[in-house]
Amino acid sequence: MADEIILLDFWPSMFGMKVRIALAEKGLKYEYRDEDLFNKGPLLLEMNPIHKKIPVLIHNGKPICESQIIVQYIDEVWKDKSPLLPSDPYHRAQARFWADYIDKKLHLLGARLWRTKGEEQEANKKEYIECLKLLEGELGDKPYFGGENFGFVDVNLMPYFSWLYVFEIAANFSIEAECPKLITWAKRCMEKESVSTSLPDHQKLYDFFLQLKKWHGIE
Repeated sequence: MADEIILLDFWPSMFGMKVRIALAEKGLKYEYRDEDLFNKGPLLLEMNPIHKKIPVLIHNGKPICESQIIVQYIDEVWKDKSPLLPSDPYHRAQARFWADYIDKKLHLLGARLWRTKGEEQEANKKEYIECLKLLEGELGDKPYFGGENFGFVDVNLMPYFSWLYVFEIAANFSIEAECPKLITWAKRCMEKESVSTSLPDHQKLYDFFLQLKKWHGIE
């Protein structure tokens, strides 16, 4: 019997995007349900009663929550195709470390970029670029963060680059000028169908961003 896979998500979510990429990498068919986060549906509240957040992967009726945990679950359950985490325990631990760094550091700094102005935004922009330069150093001259193959860190970082257009306009800077190797890496990742079909259009994201600013009362 085929697996029943349902993804509860919200299309602009960086956290949801990584799950979509992982599912696409594994070639898995699933039912996608876009949630209204201002009026959360009963299934989301039932499947994630603790945090009440997306994404939630429902596999044969059982929920898995938190994006990094979901991606690792996908990699473990469907391990015969496109492994995302390295087999070596040390390298696997390193991949988890950088994915955790991305979620905790880059996500916070990105939010600060568009919520602030003036000197505060300039300070946040400097820290954001320093964060990206650190990641660029970790990438080095490798095609992907894990080496020759697209993997766990790449899955976790690409959704943040889908928002890059928004952040560059909001804070008036160019990542390509600051971190050219990361842009080359991102373009390489976008050549993969699993990535390009899982990320929303830049203009659609920017239109959503303008609405987001209104909701937060930011001019």
